[in-house]
Amino acid sequence: MVRSKTIIATPPGATVKEQLIDRGMTQKEFASRMDMSEKHISKFINGEVRLTSDVAMRLEIVLGIPSSFWMNLESIYRERLVMAQIERETEEDLEIVKMLPYGEMARHGWVPDTRKPIERVINCRKFFEVVRLNLLNESLIPNIAYRRTGSISEAGTGNRAATRSDYALIAWAQKAKLSARKIRTAQIDIEALSSRLPSIRAMTLEEPDKFCPELCASMAECGVALVFLPHFGGSFLHGATFRDNNKIVVGLTLRGRDSDKFWFSLFHELGHIVLGHTEHEGGTTPSDERDADIFARDILIPENDFKRFVLAGRFDKASVLAFSESISIAPGIVVGRLQKEKYVDYGYLEELKTKYSFEPAGA
Repeated sequence: MVRSKTIIATPPGATVKEQLIDRGMTQKEFASRMDMSEKHISKFINGEVRLTSDVAMRLEIVLGIPSSFWMNLESIYRERLVMAQIERETEEDLEIVKMLPYGEMARHGWVPDTRKPIERVINCRKFFEVVRLNLLNESLIPNIAYRRTGSISEAGTGNRAATRSDYALIAWAQKAKLSARKIRTAQIDIEALSSRLPSIRAMTLEEPDKFCPELCASMAECGVALVFLPHFGGSFLHGATFRDNNKIVVGLTLRGRDSDKFWFSLFHELGHIVLGHTEHEGGTTPSDERDADIFARDILIPENDFKRFVLAGRFDKASVLAFSESISIAPGIVVGRLQKEKYVDYGYLEELKTKYSFEPAGA
């Protein structure tokens, strides 16, 4: 007998057992009359083996009850087994769907908007392309590299927040994967991508409506699909990179919409690609993340140039503008670096930093 919350699946063997009790017949005697082993009869009574038409005919002869009756019991039992299994899996998935950012996913058109828990489960199974949500984990998108800032401890919400954050990452990465399927790319060519880094860096001086199509096209020619996605609250996520069959997917979120954060996140993700981190089994390590940070930092502002600038100790607006012009980089990126490394306070020269607005990938 198998139970779930609302379903009981009773094997035909239970009815056979009742018949044996009514007739005062032992299982040993019954097995002999059925010309079957005691072991098989025991398994049948306990629902461990399937009732065949041959056994049903034997039951009709030995117990005098039509074979159709036994076959019907077997059919009902197997159907209820499946229903009980589905119900148990649904109960597990109902807990998982609570951890997913369903409201945000629906708001962005990734899944239908509904408050019904069962509908949410079904919609999420379709979105993630899995038969059960308990199959969800980061291994569905192998070797994913991602940039997060902040920490779970800063949120002050403990392990539950960590779980929610992980599920937000999985949902975000899945959408990046789905959106990237629509982007045609050439074969992956890391060497070609590396050679284009200077031209990509030069795009920091352009407006988004100009550089965005150029950037996407340039990366696609190297086998990289660039996807823009909305930020999910509590995920601390800026971007993620992973390989999906014949292309590399780079997903960027406009967390804060600051241009300096956008470019740092982009080059951080490109660093993962160029440095080979997307080929690492099990995803990136803290060391990989530090290396990608250094890669992005030094591509945007060469370290020797930055050292000379900060040694001069002049961080007024005119000096920042002159330095950014000398190295052909957007001044907001210089301000962001100065703020990050605490040479100036956050908010200082904020007028030199620009905000970006991209159209995120839709449903």
